[in-house]
Amino acid sequence: MEQIFTVYNTNIFLPGCCRGPETHTSSAITTQRVVTCGDATNVQHLSCEKGVIIVQAALYGRRDTETCSEGKPVAELSDTSCSQSGTLDVLKERCNGKEVCEIDITVVNTPDPCSSIYKYLDTTYSCFPAVHSVTCEGSLAYLQCDDGQLISVLGAFYGRSDQSTCIYGPPTGEVQNVQCHYAATEVADSCNDRSSCSVKAADSVFDDLCSATYKYLEVAYICKHPENGSQD
Repeated sequence: MEQIFTVYNTNIFLPGCCRGPETHTSSAITTQRVVTCGDATNVQHLSCEKGVIIVQAALYGRRDTETCSEGKPVAELSDTSCSQSGTLDVLKERCNGKEVCEIDITVVNTPDPCSSIYKYLDTTYSCFPAVHSVTCEGSLAYLQCDDGQLISVLGAFYGRSDQSTCIYGPPTGEVQNVQCHYAATEVADSCNDRSSCSVKAADSVFDDLCSATYKYLEVAYICKHPENGSQD
């Protein structure tokens, strides 16, 4: 699998997310670019050593003739205006607020935007400081900020994306499905602009798209000052 990494030390400022425009900003720790060539078996890996992922840009298609061109005929590199609509939204929904995120190329390659062209997934993301929590199904996630600060949810997911989280207790068969995860927008709806908030990790709160799977709730949030929106 060919994957190209570029790390930037630039500062990017994070606008409020998850619900309407916000006024607060937060400086990124690092910004990285990852390019994964478009073979159907390839997987793109995003990770933050510190902080959580916020996707800034994403392209599935081709914008130049050099990237992922090794061994490919010229005809398969010729269309540099090829791009898959909605790629950025898919990456944001799956990865924002996580410490680690893996995207299978097959998630973004259908429908094929240009069938005769060899494509790649090009993602730029930043790592932002945040509180990150994981709550096993049936338990309460508790989000809390210091006095005078308010919660702003960066990302929330309910389901299962690995076989190593919340594995003690449920039968082995209930932790096998790692394609069961989706954005839990209910967390931002319930908790944004509050000083504390609790949300139960349960099918009764979120859509149950895979009933035979034992799930968990993953949340990343920051605390902001209501007066000027700055984060501590």
